[in-house]
Amino acid sequence: MAEWQGQTALVTGASYGIGTAFAHKLAADGAHLILTARSRDRLEALADELRRQYGIHVTSIEADLAQHEAPQLIFDEVQRQGLRVDVLINNAGFGAAGDFAKLSLDRQLEMIQVNVTALVALAHLFVQPMLQRRAGAILNVSSTAAFQGVPYFAVYSATKSFILIFSEALWAECRDQGVRVSALCPGATESNFQAVAGTSKRKLRGKVQTAEEVVAEALDALAEGRSHVVTGWNNKLMVQLERLASRKTAVSAAERLFKQFAIRD
Repeated sequence: MAEWQGQTALVTGASYGIGTAFAHKLAADGAHLILTARSRDRLEALADELRRQYGIHVTSIEADLAQHEAPQLIFDEVQRQGLRVDVLINNAGFGAAGDFAKLSLDRQLEMIQVNVTALVALAHLFVQPMLQRRAGAILNVSSTAAFQGVPYFAVYSATKSFILIFSEALWAECRDQGVRVSALCPGATESNFQAVAGTSKRKLRGKVQTAEEVVAEALDALAEGRSHVVTGWNNKLMVQLERLASRKTAVSAAERLFKQFAIRD
């Protein structure tokens, strides 16, 4: 897509799943990349692959967004290298399945740090030069879990709801100033999410999209200036049905579906 050709995109959580798919799709569209993740080895391997395959410029920045200072360190390194971020893909995030009361509090607070606090910090840092240029785009990765509370994914679904609401508000603030903002709301996707969340041994019903399918829809929506996108026809239908139901009904339905992830004593 000519939309991203010659631009520079920063992708967080680039070493796995949807983040890697974003890197490949943007590179194929002619964008240069700044990749961040915790694993230096995986970042460097991906950067080398993208350079060879697409002939683009790729910078890798090792950073752990669970650390409060990481967003500022990323921004400072981008500035130090004299790079300009035209597109920010706030993809980094994780989930944890189980009863809220039984899951580690430290792990759940870390989830809020990565999924919410770091995302807001990066958006705040990079949107300011975008607004000064009156050009830029920010894509924040949310989830279909954003549309109702999800029992046994209580904190995760709350963080994704925050991302959706935050992104819609920022979309309205920025749309007349040349900066596009969108929230990506995928459903079940082929990635390492289940392994990290602790759900890999149990399968959810319904169609699972590939990361590449999710990314293609997301970048189209961002290019079109849409405030959010729910990927996959089945997920779109599910979200519309949830909106017709009462909040109690939607949460109760989610409870029945996700109760398999309750922590047994």
